[in-house]
Amino acid sequence: MKLRKVTAASATVLALALSATACGSDSGKDSGSGSGDGGGKKIMVGIKYDQPGLGLKTPDGFTGFDVDVATYVAKELGYAEGDIEFKETKSADRETALARGDVDFIAATYSITDERKQKVDFAGPYLLAHQDLLIRADDNVTKGEDLNGKKLCSVVGSTSAQNVKKDFAPKAQLQQVGTYSECLNGLQSGAVDALTTDDSILAGYASQDQYKGKFKLAGLKLSNENYGIGVKKGDKAMVDKINAALEKMVKDKAWEKAVTDNFGPANYKNEPAPEIGNIVK
Repeated sequence: MKLRKVTAASATVLALALSATACGSDSGKDSGSGSGDGGGKKIMVGIKYDQPGLGLKTPDGFTGFDVDVATYVAKELGYAEGDIEFKETKSADRETALARGDVDFIAATYSITDERKQKVDFAGPYLLAHQDLLIRADDNVTKGEDLNGKKLCSVVGSTSAQNVKKDFAPKAQLQQVGTYSECLNGLQSGAVDALTTDDSILAGYASQDQYKGKFKLAGLKLSNENYGIGVKKGDKAMVDKINAALEKMVKDKAWEKAVTDNFGPANYKNEPAPEIGNIVK
């Protein structure tokens, strides 16, 4: 009798243990762990939050070409979409964010330059942009010199407008404001004649619903801007993996779709997908 009582108690304990293990297993399945190299861990990706068509935070999430590229790359690195966390990285903060490990990589209209390569490593380029002008749809500007005597708008701290005055139109009337939205409002009202920055950024703004059909790109290609994905200095393994992902994105046509989806309404005449490692001066 005594032996049978112990055996029954042991069986009860064993049953409880198995039940607890099963519950623990089910809990793990519900945690949303990722697959591949990600293994359920998060990947932090730096983007812009305020550039329509490139990197924009909305009530429904994040949109833009840089966001699409970053998402594709992260998935190729083995992360599920739910394991991708976007972090705002303003232009002045990008190198510091990588050095501190705040982000794993940055896709944020990050032009590859010799100066920046001293501080970070780059994969790509994944887009060749150009400095350009945004003008009203019924206006006509065929060369930089046409801006002499006209009102040119850009944001405070931008070198784009200074480049126009220095290299093409010294008699342009430069107006510098706090945001590109102010320039767009001025362009719409006639207070200014043109807005200048990278053509990809201009195309993103012009593609917004409230501006469709009102503006166009002049198509002047005043400079070359090779957008790369920034990673922490010395992380060659990450650079190689991202480059492989970018090459695959082009090959399976996802790159072209991202361009059309994000810039199409502005009639953006994009360059073909650049060759990895080819920096156009």
